[in-house]
Parts: sequence; C-alpha cells; structure tokens
Amino acid sequence: MINAPVGFQCPECVANAQVALPKTRFGGSFNTVPKVTRAILITCISIFVLSLLLGSFALAFGMIPAAIAQGEWWRLLTSTLLHGSILHLLFNMYALYWLGPQLERSLGHVRFAALYILSALGGSVASYWFSDLRTVSVGASGAIFGLITATIVIGREMRTDVSQLVVLLGLNVVIGFLQPGIDWRAHFGGAVTGAAIAFIYTKGTRLNRDRIHRAGLAGIFVFLVLATLARNAQVSALIGL
Repeated sequence: MINAPVGFQCPECVANAQVALPKTRFGGSFNTVPKVTRAILITCISIFVLSLLLGSFALAFGMIPAAIAQGEWWRLLTSTLLHGSILHLLFNMYALYWLGPQLERSLGHVRFAALYILSALGGSVASYWFSDLRTVSVGASGAIFGLITATIVIGREMRTDVSQLVVLLGLNVVIGFLQPGIDWRAHFGGAVTGAAIAFIYTKGTRLNRDRIHRAGLAGIFVFLVLATLARNAQVSALIGL
C-alpha cells in the first residue's frame, strides 16, 4: 500500500488513476459522454412540452426586435430554446442528436458549449439585423447550422469526407430562401459563426491552443455584442425610443 490523496490505495489503483484519457487534437476526449448535447436536447424538448401545456412562450421569450432594443437582450438566447411546431423541434433535435455527440467528443464539453451558444447568438444577431421589426422569431436552427458548418470545417481539417454535409447545407440554404416562414437570416448567421469558431479550433498546438481558442471566442463574442448595440441604436431610432 502507498499514500494516496485520500487514505491508502494499492499501487496499481494509483497508477491507473493517473493515466490520462486519450485526447483529440482539438482538446476533447474520445471517452467523453456528450453531457452538453443531452442537456440541450432535454431542455428544448421540455420547454416545448411546457408550451403545449401552458401556451406559447414566443411573446415572452422570443426574438422580438423592439423588445431587444428596450434592453431585453436575453431574448437573443431564450428564443433559441423555443420552437414553433413539432416538426420544427424534431428537425433541430434530430440534427443535434446526429451531430452533437461527435463534435462534443472532439472538442470537449466547454468548447462544444461555446460553439453551440455562440452559433445560436450569431444566428439571433443576424436575424435581429436583417429581419422585419414586426418579426417574432424562435428556434435553434442558427445553432444547428453552426454545428453543421463546424463539422464541415473540422472534417476537412481531419481530411474526412464531408460531401454529404455540404450537400445537406446547400439544400437547407435553398429551402430557407424558398419556403415562407423560415428565418434564413438566423441560418446564415449561425452558419458563419460556427464556421469561424471551428476555424479557430483548428489553430494552435497542445501548448498554446487554450489561449488561442479563448482569445478567438472572446473576439467573436465582443463582435456580436457590438453588432447588437449598433442594431439597438437603429431600432430605437426607428420606433422612437
């Protein structure tokens, strides 16, 4: 027996505990349980069920430009937890279930959460900028498009075949323009944000990647905040606030 952090353990036990889990080149672990993906799935599905029981949350928490301009910034994120129909929910949650676990294993919990949240925010900011002021927008599609483009960028970096995802992305872009009621602006904003974050994640070595990734994520967040402030000024002037 030898000294261990708590009491005594056999030498083999201490040695096994000190063996690091295999890491991916992006900082994740091959053995990672996709906890963030599961949490998002459970949250979105639970909120949708509650909306069926209690009534729509769109007016209270959806993306409404005038409300955001008056200081209700949280709508940029809460709107991404809401869905307008069962088909809307099923499409987004299936895509998250399909793409999320592998991305989370590659990136790790924190990097994946940052990718998802900032892609969602990027989609909302784009929708805020380019949608009609009377629009009420909901849905996680911006975040999902961010996951799609991130998977494409990381896949190309790993020299894997991502042609099916590219085709899927292209089809959804076309559908977004042709089908009324689809917020293609949020799709575009989420896709661009996700691709930018994934590009950042491909940079750096094991020694400096954390610093590079934090700086890149901070830069994207600051840009989105400044874009929101600029749009706030425009909307406030238009509606006479």
